[in-house]
Amino acid sequence: MDQDNAVRPLRDRAELHQTLSLVLRRADPDMSGLRYRLVGTGAALAQAVSLPTGDIDILVARRSDVDALAAALAEFPCLTPPVWLPDARQYYARFAVEGIDVGFSTVEWPVDTDTFECAGSGPWSHYVTIAIGTHLVPTVRLELRLVSELVRNRPDRIRPLVAHLRQQGGDLDLVHRSMQDRGVAPLLRQQIDDQLRGR
Repeated sequence: MDQDNAVRPLRDRAELHQTLSLVLRRADPDMSGLRYRLVGTGAALAQAVSLPTGDIDILVARRSDVDALAAALAEFPCLTPPVWLPDARQYYARFAVEGIDVGFSTVEWPVDTDTFECAGSGPWSHYVTIAIGTHLVPTVRLELRLVSELVRNRPDRIRPLVAHLRQQGGDLDLVHRSMQDRGVAPLLRQQIDDQLRGR
């Protein structure tokens, strides 16, 4: 990667807001009909969970949305032009927006449940709306984000998510269903349930 394309992690929530506002001003989702969700660690940071956030991930509904976002961000260095990733079943692109890695993709593998963060009906059914700049950003719920981190076994993300959900409350049934559907081991499911309930 050359120096012009160098990316770095997000410093904080303010930088997430600044970068995402810039992306959305370029994409103009209200006018373009872009159907999207903020997912990944950026979704957690947007909801005031302090955790390591390396990039901004945007899930979109259609491949044409990836192409539209790529066109809207054409002035920024392109890290990955729109491409079909057959193993991941994603149509994906990445740009360096003022030094921040911004990726957007479809996720096209079939899921018959609403409990996955980025697949099936989960992200479209379970989200909150966060004010970021002049935009109201549909952002995947922390319950689904937590289970993604459990599946990936990333304790530095799991701990702050559990602490936040324990303090602020959350949909424990959604967490339970998601852990079961995503194959989280029964002992770990019980440990997470105990932690979320403060036991």
